[in-house]
Amino acid sequence: MDLQEIYDRQNRRVYRLAMLYLKNSHDAEDAVQNVFMKWMNRPVSFDSEEHENAWFYSVTKNYCIDCLKSFWKRKVSFCEIPETIEESSQSEELIEQIWKLPAKYREVLYLYYYEEYSVKEMSSLLHRKESTLQTQLATAREKLRTILGKEEE
Repeated sequence: MDLQEIYDRQNRRVYRLAMLYLKNSHDAEDAVQNVFMKWMNRPVSFDSEEHENAWFYSVTKNYCIDCLKSFWKRKVSFCEIPETIEESSQSEELIEQIWKLPAKYREVLYLYYYEEYSVKEMSSLLHRKESTLQTQLATAREKLRTILGKEEE
């Protein structure tokens, strides 16, 4: 598999996921670089596109969690809203509101709506029961509705 093909296919996905966790474009760019360096140093052969997506998702998530645990990230917080993740300002506002949710809700909303994973696929990816994910999705939607409703008032 050509490195450029995989990079072209995965770089936006890795960046969006890193932004979801790190909330900072500079850290997200570092995450993209580190995830791809990890892949280049120990190339993984993927059985399918789903396997490739799952690998990049897992590695990105773990990298971001490690970053958030680091001493510097706890002591110095650079929280910026990126110029653009999506093209429209409406999408940016929605992303901003999603970031206000706890991580478990941000994660399921991102995977379901942005990556278009089914609940069954998310279950195997996140190692959670389907019923748990359905509950988290419903709760996340309700919390988001509440946040968006308050802003309209």
